[in-house]
Amino acid sequence: MTKQIPSSSASNGLSRRGIPLLRPTRRTLLTGTTAAVSMALISRYGRASQSGTPFTLGVASGAPTSDGVVLWTRLAPEPLAPDGSGGITEAALVTWEIAADEAMRQVVQRGTVEADRRLAHSVHVEVAGLQPNRPYWYRFIALGAESPIGRTRTAPAATDNVDHLRFAFASCSHYELGYFSAYRHMAADDPDLVLFLGDYIYEYTVSQEYADRTVRKHDGPTAVDLVGYRNRYALHRTDPDLQTLHAAAPCLVTWDDHEVENDYANEWSQVVATTPEAFLRRRAAAYQAYYEHMPLRARSLPHGSTLRLHDRIRFGNLVTFSVLDGRQYRSQQPCARPDTRRGYVAPDSCTERVDENRTLLGFEQERWLFDGFKTADTAWNVLAQNQLIAQLRQKGADGVVGHWTEGWDGYAAGRRRMLEAIDQTRLTNPVFIGGDIHSFWATDLKADLGDPTSKTIATEFVGTSITSDGPPYQRFMEMLPENPHVRFFDSRQRGYVRVDLTRRRMETSFLVISDRRDPKATVSTMKRFVVENGKPGGVAD
Repeated sequence: MTKQIPSSSASNGLSRRGIPLLRPTRRTLLTGTTAAVSMALISRYGRASQSGTPFTLGVASGAPTSDGVVLWTRLAPEPLAPDGSGGITEAALVTWEIAADEAMRQVVQRGTVEADRRLAHSVHVEVAGLQPNRPYWYRFIALGAESPIGRTRTAPAATDNVDHLRFAFASCSHYELGYFSAYRHMAADDPDLVLFLGDYIYEYTVSQEYADRTVRKHDGPTAVDLVGYRNRYALHRTDPDLQTLHAAAPCLVTWDDHEVENDYANEWSQVVATTPEAFLRRRAAAYQAYYEHMPLRARSLPHGSTLRLHDRIRFGNLVTFSVLDGRQYRSQQPCARPDTRRGYVAPDSCTERVDENRTLLGFEQERWLFDGFKTADTAWNVLAQNQLIAQLRQKGADGVVGHWTEGWDGYAAGRRRMLEAIDQTRLTNPVFIGGDIHSFWATDLKADLGDPTSKTIATEFVGTSITSDGPPYQRFMEMLPENPHVRFFDSRQRGYVRVDLTRRRMETSFLVISDRRDPKATVSTMKRFVVENGKPGGVAD
């Protein structure tokens, strides 16, 4: 565990007067400059040298509140050391500083923490006592070296009138299948907040049979233990574009399956022969490595094979983010086949998927979520989770028409309870965001999922993958007439989603990169949707 040594702090002497709400960003600093200069400035943040420094994995911040934020780094002079140590075995003192200016001259707080081997020499500094709704800059000093400078920002106070927030979200970054150019473009969009919605890493390594698909190699074989997971995260964290994004804005995080194992559910592996006891040992290792590499608070420190991840974060009176955990507590997938627990398209005869006793979020997390609906008072409510929410009638590779068992369609009662709770509490402007399916989706979530003419309860936007392969485009297109609540679908492109939120409307842009195999890929807008305040359902702009 990171041990924090008492820090010193000083008032920054700054007034909130004159600081623009949510937008005193790099965009302001770059007025009148060219795009090339913009990218050069972005590169000043977060790209650690790969030699002569313990900060090879960069820096990050997350879990912002109105008076603080979590600052993260991990000491790893040899990031892929075979024993997972990062090339350091002894405890080390790490000094951290947070400043009101980019040049780090107006340091408002500093302190020292001890990084030790129990958490792979990662540090999670929970800074408090900051001013709300403004940017800060930070760095770490350890082992005679300085980290790159990162930029973060605090959330507005709960009662603040907030006019605008820009956030971006992404998922499914398979290192072997492409470069993380999309992350670089996300940073260039200058978001106030970034959400990672799962499959931040991929635990498996592409087999030699498919080596021709590999753009760059994983660090080793499939991760199954703590060393394997640590090094897989370390490999991703050495990526310069991911480092740039993390150092440009604070983040919120949740996971999907590949942070542990493909298609796992709670204590059940996709491999039928694996016992729950054996799988929970693997899950414990994976969860620990996840905590070690994410800017999470101490309350998320794993206890064995459990880790509290779901959370609720408020940005003034504009928006509340409910970050959900869709893996740890779910029931086993329905209608499991005897040879594997992997998801598949099950026919309508699979009635287990609509069983009232089944849940994707777990009943305790459901209660926590629904209780939050009752007291929500922001203009918008964004529910950040890992999968497509909408019911989807689809065709499997074998031609069977039915529903996918591994997502929300396999837990239909839990989905119905959630939408009913939204409707009954009259939750204001609910919007779901998700990932996992490696494709873009815009859907209307209906009061009666079997009746496309019933009222729309919520809006949903799902982002495509950063690099992972998309599902068959034509097979899904053929089924869209049977899914009239789907406003848009495309699985042919890789990219991310950018959202500009005001009190009046939400503008959602689907951004695509030119080629995942090109480290210098360009970016363009595929589609844009607008959701008006009080009018659920995205309309193409």
